[in-house]
Amino acid sequence: MAKAAETPPDTLLDKDTALRLFRMMALIRRFEERTEEQYTRARIGGYCHLAIGEEASTVGAIDALEPGDCLYASYRDHGTALAVGSEPVAVMAELFGKETGVAHGRGGSMHLMDVQRRFFGGWGIVGAHLPIATGTALALSYRDLPNAVLCQFGDGAVETGSFHEALNLAGVWDLPIVFQIINNQYGMGTSVEQSSAEPDLWRRAAAYRMHGERIDGNDVLAVREATARLMGIARRERRPALLETITYRFRGHSVADAGKVYRSAEEIESWRKRDPITRFGLHCSERGLLEQDEIDQVWSDVAAEVKSAIDEALGAAFPDPDTLYEHVYGDSAWREQFSRMRAGAPFGERGEERTWQT
Repeated sequence: MAKAAETPPDTLLDKDTALRLFRMMALIRRFEERTEEQYTRARIGGYCHLAIGEEASTVGAIDALEPGDCLYASYRDHGTALAVGSEPVAVMAELFGKETGVAHGRGGSMHLMDVQRRFFGGWGIVGAHLPIATGTALALSYRDLPNAVLCQFGDGAVETGSFHEALNLAGVWDLPIVFQIINNQYGMGTSVEQSSAEPDLWRRAAAYRMHGERIDGNDVLAVREATARLMGIARRERRPALLETITYRFRGHSVADAGKVYRSAEEIESWRKRDPITRFGLHCSERGLLEQDEIDQVWSDVAAEVKSAIDEALGAAFPDPDTLYEHVYGDSAWREQFSRMRAGAPFGERGEERTWQT
């Protein structure tokens, strides 16, 4: 039955693995910082949610995936897309609403995706993707495919009905899926302790007779080990699991939220001392896996890569408005059906249908 897990024993990495994990976390951090800057310059529309501080929970879990596994995530998904291998320029272009974006400018910040890499979103409605991810796990099982699903979501989604429905079906049908709660302590501005009668979220697994555990989500190696282990069980034994990774977002809920009203400066600072990237860098340095000049070079490289991504994305074209309804319906007559629904065109007020008199 469900049980809490302490951070597993230290896992000695080879240099290449250490460098890959550190570089990916550093890339996500710089990308998010520059994204915040681009939003303030009105280059990104709509909502924008940063995951600065949560890099280890994202990178550690995704690094454990194998070819053929499927991934679903919530709307705090910039790092998710980067971690699966989406090009930074394509992710930034999507934030800018450009045709060269990962969703061709149709998704934006909250709906990133990379079907080629089996990352199926980026979902904007809290908890809505859990049943869909569970359905994907059912499809894998039904087709007897040797893969599993990783479904990432925030602590706020635990209080939605879809969470319970998805876990119940996964438990009843023995589906190959790992549900990862990226617990950053707050659902918007409400703490877990205020919204959950049982704040140890991993314990919810017991209600569905599946394995559950909690780990340090700011330890990339602990996250990687736990995810690899649970995904392995899901693939081999067709057993689901609930994994809670404890982390913290240094910014507010979104770029419109300073995050200072409901959190004290002391609390934020205490978590900054546990920064997952700094922590892993020290780990690698102490074990002789990475030298300080190599770490410095990584930061320099990712800064240049993100700058290049911004410059290229800014120069890309916006989608043609005439393609707005492509891929929405399978009917070949869609252009005719939507001709009166073009952007900025109320019915009967475009072209030759009506002439305004002045």
